Amino acid sequence: MVTMKQWAVAGLAATVLSSAGQVMAQQKWDMPTGYPAANFHTENIHQFAKDVDQATAGKLKITVHDGGSLFKANEIKRSVQGGQAQIGEIIISGYSNENPLFGLDSIPFLATSYTEAQKLWSISRAATEAALAKQGIKVLYSVAWPPQGIFSAKPIQTVADLKGVKWRAYNPNTSRIAQLVGAQPVTVQAAELTQALATGAVTTFMTSGATGYDSKVWEQVKYYYDVSAWLPKNLVIVSQKAFDGLDKPAQAALTKAAVDAEARGWKVSAEKNGWYLDQLRKNGMTVDAGSPALRAELKKIGDSMVADWIKQTGADGQAIISAFQK
Repeated sequence: MVTMKQWAVAGLAATVLSSAGQVMAQQKWDMPTGYPAANFHTENIHQFAKDVDQATAGKLKITVHDGGSLFKANEIKRSVQGGQAQIGEIIISGYSNENPLFGLDSIPFLATSYTEAQKLWSISRAATEAALAKQGIKVLYSVAWPPQGIFSAKPIQTVADLKGVKWRAYNPNTSRIAQLVGAQPVTVQAAELTQALATGAVTTFMTSGATGYDSKVWEQVKYYYDVSAWLPKNLVIVSQKAFDGLDKPAQAALTKAAVDAEARGWKVSAEKNGWYLDQLRKNGMTVDAGSPALRAELKKIGDSMVADWIKQTGADGQAIISAFQK
């Protein structure tokens, strides 16, 4: 016979289970990103969020806040660490002042193709994930930007032509390049680039054809040198605490959607690279590979920055470079 006390205990357990299920059903995450809605990274993120929604039957809904509308690009990592946002997208090289490992993918002329960039990521991924895990952050996936070139308001034949120009920097390595070529570094996030160009705050910068297209840079600059200097990566990161708050099926769904988003994102990035360059040409820009002298001088800068990075990271960094160069 079931006593009244047993009924009460059973009822309490059912209530607790129901409440737990209700909390899971109401999981809603905010996801800030610093790039516009039409950018391929953002489009990929929207598909990722949709995949998560479908795979969890609506138990986990991710609201994407693009264009720096919720947090500016350089505030997103801190917002995820601090719990203001559960998930977000960052450009990892922007945080190399915290840890030089984070700047590996923006060392000039180390990895200059999609194949090389993927190899570099596969070698350095575990170390990057471990470093971020110490900050309470879990890496879900990465996607590379197209190769970085030089946009300029005036023609460039050699590094000497960059002396004194106002150079847009978006991470410590781009600031360092500016110093090495004698330019004036000015920190400008992608969402603010159009305004910076319009006001003359910057006239020259290294970025991808994708950012050039998003920012309609042809309205202010007319030259693009496709030197394929490096392929920086965006990471989609999640608060470990928020991830741990999901049930196991939702964690599995989130992880699976991330794997799919990484594969899709790298593929689209490679496919769209040529399209972006075509759009620059169609809008009146001169696009070429850069003079042999310019490329040779930039390669020397890259070699010196590899050596500097190894000094900063020691034996661990040397191991990564050695494995990559095999």
